[in-house]
Amino acid sequence: MASSEERRFEVLRAIVADYVAHHEPVGSKAIVDRHNLGVSSATVRNDMAALEEEGYITQPHTSAGRIPTDKGYRLFVNRLADIKPLSSAERRAIISFLDGALDLDDVLRRSVRLLAQLTRQVAVIQYPTMSNATLRHLEVVPLTPARLMLVVITDSGRVDQRTIDLGDVLPEEDVARIRDVLNSKLSGRRLTDAAARVAELPEQAPHELHDALVRICTVLVEHLVEHPEERLVLGGTANLTRNVADFPGSLRQVLEALEEQVVVLKLLAAARNPGAITVRIGEENEDEQMRSTSVVSIGYGKDDVLLGGMGIVGPTRMDYPGTIAAVRAVANYVGQILAGN
Repeated sequence: MASSEERRFEVLRAIVADYVAHHEPVGSKAIVDRHNLGVSSATVRNDMAALEEEGYITQPHTSAGRIPTDKGYRLFVNRLADIKPLSSAERRAIISFLDGALDLDDVLRRSVRLLAQLTRQVAVIQYPTMSNATLRHLEVVPLTPARLMLVVITDSGRVDQRTIDLGDVLPEEDVARIRDVLNSKLSGRRLTDAAARVAELPEQAPHELHDALVRICTVLVEHLVEHPEERLVLGGTANLTRNVADFPGSLRQVLEALEEQVVVLKLLAAARNPGAITVRIGEENEDEQMRSTSVVSIGYGKDDVLLGGMGIVGPTRMDYPGTIAAVRAVANYVGQILAGN
């Protein structure tokens, strides 16, 4: 870029920083006073005029300073060369808080609470997806002589349960045999592979187990094929109400949209790779109800395997560098914890 363009970007950066910090339109005098740009107020005013003409900033009302537009925030985010890492104390706090989790549900609840506290925004995390998971263990628990509970445990720590009515009494020793059959054939397999093998099990099993296995495998196939990935944990919604002015006439719409899991899942859909940050700003959000917000999302997982998505939702006026750093750090530790499960 030419030097004048670089200077204009520095002016934009100053406007973004001041507007995020003070929530007031920024004038040329404030930029000169607060930021060491090495140019006069007249030069800053000319640069602001050029930025406004190009659509990066706007004047909310007459005789006011300027505020960034969605386009301005986008240029600012695109030019973030380095994201300042969290401090050692912040990283230790994250590790300490998440390491105390008891199980997958607790890991995700703690992650959402932590991310909402770090960013002061709404945090959301998706349960590990089934499509990339591997079956770790299948447990079969007798509830009554004619009723079983099937517990599916994946390598990500996800646990799902299904109740199965057998229609006939099944001795406990046969329950144990069925458990052995299921685990010997399916444990350690990707769910997509396991689903294809389940249908073959009743014909391969001893005759006396056939009818029970048909019922169990029917439920298991439905479970494996459906891949119920709509489970989400949401936290920090009250953070939005601290800055009602950031959502003129649209806060209720945003809150209603967050109640719809399908909308939130769309927000996380761009998180395709573990560690890859996606930022959607204002009008870039597909859902009309969310166009007064920005969404910072990331995929979490282990190695190159995506387990799910997580991120934050907040106003377009947000601390993008700090938010991106926090989202990335929490996702990294969640992936590490689940890799150790």
